[in-house]
Amino acid sequence: MRSANLLNDFAFKYVLGEDCKEANDALKSLLTVFLERSVNKVVVKNSEMVKDYSKMKSPRLDLLVEFDDQTMVDLEMQLRQTKDNLPIRFSYYSTRLHGSQDMEGKSYSQLKETIVMIFFNVNIFENDNICNTFRYKCDGDLPFVKEEKEDRMKLRTIEMPKVDLNKPLEDMNEQEKMIYYFLNCHKGMEDSKIKVMIESDGVIQMLEKRVETISDDGWKKIIEDFQKLHENEERMERQLELEELQRAKEEARKAMLEVNKLKQEANKLSQEADKKIEDAEKKSEEADKKFEEANKQIEQANKQIEDANTRVNDANKRADESAKKMNQMNQEMKQMIQGMLSNGMSLEFVSKLLSKSESEIMELVK
Repeated sequence: MRSANLLNDFAFKYVLGEDCKEANDALKSLLTVFLERSVNKVVVKNSEMVKDYSKMKSPRLDLLVEFDDQTMVDLEMQLRQTKDNLPIRFSYYSTRLHGSQDMEGKSYSQLKETIVMIFFNVNIFENDNICNTFRYKCDGDLPFVKEEKEDRMKLRTIEMPKVDLNKPLEDMNEQEKMIYYFLNCHKGMEDSKIKVMIESDGVIQMLEKRVETISDDGWKKIIEDFQKLHENEERMERQLELEELQRAKEEARKAMLEVNKLKQEANKLSQEADKKIEDAEKKSEEADKKFEEANKQIEQANKQIEDANTRVNDANKRADESAKKMNQMNQEMKQMIQGMLSNGMSLEFVSKLLSKSESEIMELVK
């Protein structure tokens, strides 16, 4: 089994990006297959390989390609087995590429189309499409621009794990065949499908010629060293992600402490409120009790008043009876005095007889 592996982005760039006819033809074939458009002429804008790769700050390699119509394509081979931050990263690459155009003194209508095309070795999106193209669109697929030709910034994704590697070769389309070759080219003629493709497919033949140039031990050592750098970068990125996760956990912990503090304060306020409610209920019970006692006292007072009124009525009744009797007695006495006087008794005699003064006698007989 040979050392060449196109999943290694260093080898990927060498096979497709070197300044030679074979690499250029292979690149045009790849772009034609995966962009699904005719590609007549391309120029690799960053074809130079990294000389002292051991001193690279970041081993990320891409192919920056310009078409004859000045369309710019940033071509990436993404090996990472995690989906973390990948959509965010490549949307950044897309805007960076589009914004790299020199527009000084030019109209925005002169902006050229830019495409970031990424080969993923992990499934990103929950659909069955191997290739997806993303553009500026509103909710409900309303386009941001009126005409497709004005839609000049695109992101093209190729998810290689979505290819059924067990599918018969004759049932595969050009995209599936090329992805199968990417994934298995290191097996060479030992893989029956690779062997048939090398013998019968012109595009794969061009790729195979380029792959054969990196099959010696020297290239194997370079690719292995670069792979180590790539792994170091991934470790560093994972470390950054872990640190970011740790910061997020710390912030979450602080937020939880703050929430707990707020809960404690809320519980304290709730307890104080419960105590105030309890005190209020107690006062309300006391007030109800006093109200009941007051009502009882009012009832007693009303009864006493009622009794007093009864006694007053009784007294008035007795007084009326006494006054009646007195009037009756006075009438009888008046009649008696009048009778005495009529019978010739003197006023003086009647006065002495009744032990009343003469004026009282005269008052009675009026």
